[in-house]
Amino acid sequence: MTVGGAIIDLDGTVYRGDELLPGASTGVDALRDVGLDLLFFSNNPTKDGDEYVEHLSGLGLDVRPGEACSAGVATTEYLDEHHADDTVYLIGSEALADQLRSAGLTITDNPDRTDVLVASWTPTFGYEDLDDALRAAPDGTPFLGTDPDRVFPEANDRFVPGSGAIIGSVAAVLGREPDAILGKPSEASLSLALDRLGVPPAECLVVGDRLDTDLAMGDRAGMTTVLVCSGVADPEDIPDSNVDPDYVLDGLGDIETVLDDLV
Repeated sequence: MTVGGAIIDLDGTVYRGDELLPGASTGVDALRDVGLDLLFFSNNPTKDGDEYVEHLSGLGLDVRPGEACSAGVATTEYLDEHHADDTVYLIGSEALADQLRSAGLTITDNPDRTDVLVASWTPTFGYEDLDDALRAAPDGTPFLGTDPDRVFPEANDRFVPGSGAIIGSVAAVLGREPDAILGKPSEASLSLALDRLGVPPAECLVVGDRLDTDLAMGDRAGMTTVLVCSGVADPEDIPDSNVDPDYVLDGLGDIETVLDDLV
């Protein structure tokens, strides 16, 4: 089998919180050593690709310009393609707002002047956001979410609420689901990843700690799927999942066992 590239998740796969996971650097080096093109793809929307490259390099990993993207990038590109002239009301972090503004998108602080509502992670989410959502997105107003991750892993085996929890709360008060959620496993994220990587799906690995996002995206596209049990999912979750991983590893540091089979 020919393998030309790998899509690698970040939270729970490469690091937890600010701590590099054991073996992560070894795993990245092993992928490099066999000549694979790499794309690091996070569902955390608060950083763009350049910021993730800087962050990963700061952790001591061999990561190069253009080798990272995120749900924030997927959301920004989707809005630029489908809502470039619309006014966006964002329930989300200032870091994501900066990404949208940098792309030339218009963000409003007035929910009554909304053309499209975007919901995402923000540490200040509360009742006023739900009230604003009702004003911003009556029936017919597009409602988008950045990513479906209900929680994400921090250091010390702790989990904290993610964008999916906030998007779900907004959906509940609106009485309808988002028109699209742009992070993994969406078609928008799949197209973004494949365009960036430049490798056909059949020649691509996807490595991640979530069955319902990382691996679901790869499985749908026909990629080789690798579950690492260093974040959210573990082997006991597989029978209840729609995805049966091709490989299950303790962590990214064990990726050589996959490469020995495929390369």
